[in-house]
Amino acid sequence: MSAAEEKKSEPTGDRGARGASLALLFVSLSLVTLLSQLNTTVFTPALPVLVADLDGLDEMPWVIAAYMLASIPTMPVYGKLSDLFGRRPLLIVSIAAFVAGSTMGALAPDMGWLIAGRIVQGIGSGGLTVLPAAAMADILPARRRGFYAGILMAVSTLASLLGPFVGGVLAQGPGWRWTFWINVILGAVAAIGVLVLLKIPRPRRTEAVRIDVAGMALISIATTSLALITIWGGIQYPWTSPMILGLIGLGVAAVVAFAIVEGRVASPIMPVRLFRDRNFVLTSIASVGIGMQMFATIAYLPTFLQMTFSLSPAEAGLMMIPMSGGTLLSGTLTGQLVARTGRYKLYPIIGTLLIAVGMGGLSLLTPQSSLLWVGGSVALIGLGLGSCFQNLILIVQNSFEHAIVGVATAGSSLFRQIGGMFGTSLVGTIFIGGLSALLAERLPADALDALGASPSPEAVRALPEGLRTLVVDSYNDALTPVYLLMVPIVLAATVALSFVKAKPLAETIA
Repeated sequence: MSAAEEKKSEPTGDRGARGASLALLFVSLSLVTLLSQLNTTVFTPALPVLVADLDGLDEMPWVIAAYMLASIPTMPVYGKLSDLFGRRPLLIVSIAAFVAGSTMGALAPDMGWLIAGRIVQGIGSGGLTVLPAAAMADILPARRRGFYAGILMAVSTLASLLGPFVGGVLAQGPGWRWTFWINVILGAVAAIGVLVLLKIPRPRRTEAVRIDVAGMALISIATTSLALITIWGGIQYPWTSPMILGLIGLGVAAVVAFAIVEGRVASPIMPVRLFRDRNFVLTSIASVGIGMQMFATIAYLPTFLQMTFSLSPAEAGLMMIPMSGGTLLSGTLTGQLVARTGRYKLYPIIGTLLIAVGMGGLSLLTPQSSLLWVGGSVALIGLGLGSCFQNLILIVQNSFEHAIVGVATAGSSLFRQIGGMFGTSLVGTIFIGGLSALLAERLPADALDALGASPSPEAVRALPEGLRTLVVDSYNDALTPVYLLMVPIVLAATVALSFVKAKPLAETIA
């Protein structure tokens, strides 16, 4: 091969993209990552105000769960289609859906409309979550990927640092609807960035494209059943009711049918052979546990801080900064260490242990606790998350050939989101059910009626001191036991990761 030919093969060949080309590619991927991450952190500090404004405390779990309910089944779809048609067109589709859902949320007149907007947002989020990591595998071999994954982690963490504060300021200032409008603005910027900067060649196909429609439908049925079980079980319907038992049966049947279909179709949305790989199975188990913890913490801790510690939305957002800072520090550091040494197994194991300690710290909170204790606990959680995220994706991508890297990446992200959906719904169900029971038990009937079905932080602060103390204690006593429940779940992830087989990181894109 001539020197010119060798140089020409570099961007997508054995050594991957370099120099200015790599910088431009990462600018576009960073814009997508910023959009995806900022949405979560901007939205949560405004959730108590939003729920009070639309009078929807009972529907609060749906605001979070509907988003994940829509995003989860679309992840493998985006992964598979991007393997067939390329990452760029699928990124544009996902951004468009996300912006459309954000517009619906910004204009929502009631909780039903807002939840519908969150569903459309979730459909777009499936691609925003999966495709940047898959695109990175298109341009970098596994050995070099760790360092650049740290860069994307830094961008994600920057969004996390800014998001809670910005969300709190928006909720206090122009209103919670601007936590949706900001996504519309950023979505337009991200779409331009992808169109102009992201230049990845489409995969070459030698045969007709076959879409696994049956697999897509079955995975949607299975994940929807799981979501409804966690949201309705024990609250709207008893666990032994025909509705819940029927959903359990439907979910199990869908999973069994999915396994059968995926073993027979020519181009499965999630090949069965993924589940024959030891590392994929173990990291998927760990991802479920980590996802449960992460989404439960992000979704409910700002509300807890506003109610229990009388913080403003902006102040509650600022209290999430130690988590983001810890994620930035450990994500960047472990990415550099992996790039230099090629070793990666130990970091997610240490990460899950740090998360468990941090969750244990949150479970010990009382209304009299120091905010330094809160900050220290969430900082430990952030250090753990930063050590886990990129390394779990790296382990999965390094276990399969490049032709199915989108599917493999989507599979890993899918299980993290399933854990997040289950964790958020479970925590929401237990928290709101426990809170309602405690308030009914501790408050006089007239005070309970005056407080309303969806009390805002302002309404709680306006109560007489005796009643306010009862409400604050009820919030604390309803949520902290749930955080303690997350400790053994995360430790189970530690055990699973200890059995991961450390394979040499690939030096080429193949």
